Amino acid sequence: MNPEVARETREKMLQDGYCVIPDILSQDFLRELRQESNRLNDTMEHHPDTKYQGTHLGIRYEDNEVMCRLAEWEPARQALEEIGFGDFVHAGSLIILTKEPFAPALYWHQDWMRWEDPLSCSPWPQTIFLSYYLEDTAIENGCFKVIPGTHLKRIPLHDQLVTAHEQGARFIEEDHPIMFSDHPDQVDLLTKAGALVLGDARVLHAARKNQTAERRNLLLLWHSRPETIPDYWDREIPPAVAERDPEATYSGSRIPGQYLQPKIID
Repeated sequence: MNPEVARETREKMLQDGYCVIPDILSQDFLRELRQESNRLNDTMEHHPDTKYQGTHLGIRYEDNEVMCRLAEWEPARQALEEIGFGDFVHAGSLIILTKEPFAPALYWHQDWMRWEDPLSCSPWPQTIFLSYYLEDTAIENGCFKVIPGTHLKRIPLHDQLVTAHEQGARFIEEDHPIMFSDHPDQVDLLTKAGALVLGDARVLHAARKNQTAERRNLLLLWHSRPETIPDYWDREIPPAVAERDPEATYSGSRIPGQYLQPKIID
């Protein structure tokens, strides 16, 4: 991408907490990933507690040559470099989060697990997810939903949610009125197969249910960066971040606390 598009893409990520980079995967590699994902979904056990998330198969790159190539896919790495995210590195594995035919929706949640750390209010992302949808997504087959800006701004929904995943949300009922609600500010992200969706771990997101008889395959990769100020950052640094003790130990927490306020921290 040219420098102007790269800046616009980074600004989208900084302001909204997500962005889309189209046409990252070649058609040949897309077909190969789809075939391998289907093979793994057909041969590996699906844990019943993850039905809302999808099939939730953890695949280590060292164990799977196809998925290892995705982790090292040069067009994706180049795109990260161009938008200033070249210091993000993967965690050594990915998760297959396929929505099987007629699978239920994924509840509202965010994935940041360090809410007691002042880095929680950093205006740049520290942990991101890279989502590769292997089919075109639509409302009918379980597209991604996101509430822009909620990585930096507290909204009432934050305080109404059941804590994410294994800490509670996996065990809710399918008709939970808040966890599966529509929100007036949500965006339904309709993507083309082969695009890359980047998301800040802190942003509130969900997915619609799959109303079709076909699988909707998703490969989810987690990346994190050093606890430093990014090279591209030339704006004010929040005092909590500037004064943070890098040697301190901060308790882990999935629940937003003092570092997520109703107004964006400039």
